Amino acid sequence: MQVAPVLPDRPTSRWLILDGQGRVLLFRFVYADGPIAGTAFWATPGGGCEPGETYADAARRELFEETGLIVADPGPEVARRVVDFRLPDGRLSHVDQRFFLLRTEPFDPSPTGWTEEERRVLIEHRWWTTAQITASEDTIWPDDLPEILSTL
Repeated sequence: MQVAPVLPDRPTSRWLILDGQGRVLLFRFVYADGPIAGTAFWATPGGGCEPGETYADAARRELFEETGLIVADPGPEVARRVVDFRLPDGRLSHVDQRFFLLRTEPFDPSPTGWTEEERRVLIEHRWWTTAQITASEDTIWPDDLPEILSTL
């Protein structure tokens, strides 16, 4: 009997950034090379927690790095999703995603804090309505985003 390997944990903080019309900000990721070449999807801003970093600390850092916005207090977690996910380096990981909510006016994210990899793979951003998400044939993460948004 072969035992399945234990997947490494990846604690992650993500943002649900909503404008005054209830639209959510999503980034489009397109991987042209590497282990997940050919993968494309839309996702909320956010990323993995650094060692020793709390979800709230990671949320503040990721918000600044990916959008240029600064918040002193990200507030409470508003949603949580746990999924097994293939990371850009090809490893399969057990991802514990904690979501934070920010209501703001529409803006264009600043790429100033983006890593070299983010500059290669973050192709565009867009403000989406729930109806647009539901009607889209694109891959959007989390896959139950309209349900999450309906609770806010």
